[in-house]
Amino acid sequence: MSRPQASSGWLPGLAFVLIWSTGFIVGKAIVPLADTSLFLLARFAVAALMFCIAAMAARASWPAWREVPRHLLAGALMQGLYLCAAFGAVAHGLPPAVMALLGALQPLLMALLAIPLLKELPSRRTWQGLATGAAGVALVVVPAMQAGAGQSVSPWVVLTGVLAIVSITMGTLLQKMSIAASDLRTSSAWQNVGAMLMAGVAVWLSPAPHWQPGPVLWASLGWAALVISGAGTWLLLGIVRRGQAASAAALMFLAPPLAAVQAWLLFGDRLGPLQWLGMAVAGAGVWLCQTRERPRHAAAR
Repeated sequence: MSRPQASSGWLPGLAFVLIWSTGFIVGKAIVPLADTSLFLLARFAVAALMFCIAAMAARASWPAWREVPRHLLAGALMQGLYLCAAFGAVAHGLPPAVMALLGALQPLLMALLAIPLLKELPSRRTWQGLATGAAGVALVVVPAMQAGAGQSVSPWVVLTGVLAIVSITMGTLLQKMSIAASDLRTSSAWQNVGAMLMAGVAVWLSPAPHWQPGPVLWASLGWAALVISGAGTWLLLGIVRRGQAASAAALMFLAPPLAAVQAWLLFGDRLGPLQWLGMAVAGAGVWLCQTRERPRHAAAR
């Protein structure tokens, strides 16, 4: 029988989506100030140092050297390639609303891949929640896409956005597989190093990376490194490791609607009645996923 989780179980998820949604705002704010890959390299470096200090202070156990490549790969996929591709697509003309809509594919892709890879067969309620959440996100971002219609975007830029979604999906799946038992602090330190390596390659490939220091850029870097890459990623890893992959990924549905509200407050972007309705629908979809029946397994009869 379905049973809602305790109210305290919602707190990490609520904190995560509030933090994660600000990434859209940071990405929009830093485009004229810094090369996105260079910004991400600095962000991952600060976050790696922060987690390293936290792990050493707590005397946490570090993974064996033979396991380090797995952590590096998870970070390179879940943070490095994902953010480099997403920020790069927006910087090259992909409207943030379109990137947000592509992000709605991530929970659905996660649910499909979790069946063969994790042997997790989502319940009917989870599938209903995923479909409801995707519809809610579409209601929020499609009007914004129509408002920006007429802008010509290269198909390669759109494919870059799709690559970002595939990357974070594979990185999230790795969190549930070979590195799930590792300490979150030490794993996060290594994962940010993996993200640094990916961002470093992107900087090397960039023709002329620019950096215009100022209060907005430094504030954005501090928030992105300490809050989003620090607290946000730590919360996400904990949620993914504790819960079923599809239900944990469904929290991503709330990020684009919350980002739309933040853009309305900070940049004056207008929200119509349909978009407010979409936020309520997306929230209902996440609620359905989080109040699912006990997980079934693909191999079960």
